[in-house]
This record gives sequence, C-alpha cells and structure tokens, in this order.
Amino acid sequence: MKKTLLSASVVSVLTLTSFAALADGPDFYGRLDLSVTNTDTGSTLQSGTNSKKDDNDKIIYESGTYIENNFSNLGVKGTEKIADGVDVVYQMEFQVENTSGKGDVFKARNTFLGLKGSGGTILVGRNDTVFKAAEGGFDAFGNTNADMDRLLGGQVRSADGFWYYSPVMADIFAINATYLMEDNNGNDDAQYAVNVTFGDKGFKKHNYYVAGAYNKGIGGIDAYRAVGQFKVGDVKIGGLFQNAESTSNSIQEGNSYLVNIVYNISGVNLKAEYGMDEAGFGNYYKNSGGVASDDINVSNFTIGADYRISKSTLVFGHYAMYEGDYKVAGAKTDLADDSVFSVGMRYDF
Repeated sequence: MKKTLLSASVVSVLTLTSFAALADGPDFYGRLDLSVTNTDTGSTLQSGTNSKKDDNDKIIYESGTYIENNFSNLGVKGTEKIADGVDVVYQMEFQVENTSGKGDVFKARNTFLGLKGSGGTILVGRNDTVFKAAEGGFDAFGNTNADMDRLLGGQVRSADGFWYYSPVMADIFAINATYLMEDNNGNDDAQYAVNVTFGDKGFKKHNYYVAGAYNKGIGGIDAYRAVGQFKVGDVKIGGLFQNAESTSNSIQEGNSYLVNIVYNISGVNLKAEYGMDEAGFGNYYKNSGGVASDDINVSNFTIGADYRISKSTLVFGHYAMYEGDYKVAGAKTDLADDSVFSVGMRYDF
C-alpha cells in the first residue's frame, strides 16, 4: 500500500514538473479602472456611461458628473510547448461592466488561439488590428475619455481574423499583419492591415519607436499612419500623422495630427497632448452630431498626470478640451465645445 501511494505521488510530481517545464501559465489577470468625470456635453464619455436614451433608443449625451468604467477586464493567458521550437499561445479576455448601472456584465476583448515559432506568431480570433497596435506606447491618455480614438478613427479590435507577428529582426524591426475573413464579416472586399515597427515601444532596448501602418477597409476606412516617439532622459516626445477615407462615402477624407510630451518627475508623469483632425472619424465628432463632409476641423488639447503609488495601483487625472466645426454646401456648423475633467484609480492584478 505504501509503495503504491509512493509510486502515485512520484508519478504526480513528475507529471506536474513535466507540465510546468512545457507550459507558461495559464495566468489569471485583471484590471479595475474607475474614474469620476465632469463633462460639458458628454460627447467623450466611455461607452455605456450615459444611460439616457431618446425614443429611438439612441444615447443622449448630456453634461454632468459621472462614474466611468475605463475598460476594467478579466483574462487568462499562457503558452505551452507542443514540439521543439513550437508553442501554443492563447488568451481569453473580457471587459467587465458590472460596476455600471446598466448594460451587459461582460463584453468581448482580445481572445485568440495561435502558434509561435522561430518564424513568428500566428493568431486566430479577436484582437487589436496591427493598424491600431502601430501606436505603440504613443497614446498618453489611452483607455480614458481622452484616448486618441476621440479624435481619429482606426482604433479597432476585430474578430474572425488572422494575425501574423514576425520575429524582431536585427533586434530593431518587425513586420505584422491582420486579415479578416470576408465571409465572417459579410464583406465582399478584402479587409486587412499591415505595419512595420522599428525600435522599442517600451524603451527598454532602444530610446525610440517608429512605425508605419496601412488599413484597408477595417472599421469602414482606408487609412495610413506614421508614428514616432523618442525618449531623452526623463522626457518622451511623440507625434502621429494619419490620413483616413471612408469606404462608403469618398467625400469624407482628411488628415489627423497629434503631438504629445510626457515628463517624469520623481515618478509623476506630467503629460500634455495637442491634436487636430480633418477626417471626422473620432468619437467626439460623431457623438457631437458631425456628418460626412469634405471640410471638417476639430481640435483637442489635454493636460494631465499619473502616479504609480505601488506596482499594482495607479492614480491619474486630466483635463481635456474639444472643439470643432464642419461645412456642408458652404454652410458652417459649429460643434458643441466639450470640456472634460477626470480623476481616477487603476488597480492591476
């Protein structure tokens, strides 16, 4: 009996040890990110924050003070070796909305299954397009109501597609691609995106990050963008240029420009960003009643700061101002200015 128990114990330990040697994960992780926001018009609030709707079930954007859920999420991810030089990679991530008064508790986020080898990584499922990913770490106010998607389009997470990520070649650059299945997406035209990145978006190996990207049809636009960010001492300076054209209405086309600076002082990141948009695919323009036009002018200025009080906890605050107008048949329409002030806390686990 003792020998049987001993043998079983040894087998169990060896099995667990073998699995641990082959697998990295599964790792459970999550984030809670909440902020209190005051807004003049509500046009840049996180989706689902404002629960008021008109008779056609369309959200009504109004001024006021709100609690916002900034993409709180839960997920599990990991890898497992299945052959020499080949690993299975997987991730399932869900946006969690149960801090909100209404709406679905869970929403889809990046969820995929794939293979990783010496030639790169291939994923299948739902993920950020490589056009969106080309931003690197540029977006100084990402995942808040001052995210750069308030000003420009192309910040898309797509499903039913393939992703390819090349190895980092010469320790400097990589080539990546997204392709969406036409039948799954109900579109007769191919939808894809490609990017080329240079440097290191985390500034661990290099003090610069540069990327170029092209988007064909995904999110209803054809677009290209260039991104550059450089770190000098405690200062990071970045710029982004984008041109986008609607796939359904060629009259709507234009450029977008963003520049920002982040200055770290004793752990406090002081941030400022200025943007201009002539295309009209951002949330502010659409939520403020903007229509398709060949003469759109939107501007945005944001200042803020964040501070990590522990490895897992970040506090932040910012003020953002948006204004704009458009012309149709020579008649000018002004959009309602929106001034937004937010303070919040993020906890990662």
